[in-house]
Amino acid sequence: MLITTTNNIEGKKITQYIGLVNGEAIIGANFVKDFFAGISDIVGGRSGAYEQGLREAKSIALKEMIEQAQRLGANAIIGVDLDYQTIGGSGTMLMVSANGTAIIYE
Repeated sequence: MLITTTNNIEGKKITQYIGLVNGEAIIGANFVKDFFAGISDIVGGRSGAYEQGLREAKSIALKEMIEQAQRLGANAIIGVDLDYQTIGGSGTMLMVSANGTAIIYE
């Protein structure tokens, strides 16, 4: 499955636009991660726990999007956009969404 953020694939012909596909992942930020992220922010470092959480959520969202495109018979997804949002009353959860257009190209 070819995935690209561009709206075309250089040197390839898009023969069919199948439609919008997406995937989402919601990851909860627990107290330990918040505590160590706060310490990391104070001393100017990076928060490895949050970075790992972001990578995990991105991977899940992309996997869901790809699986949906495969079920529709696509061989590529173009115009992929990743969005990150905090949700919950105090922003204690992170949502990552992946969206794109499923296509068939030759």
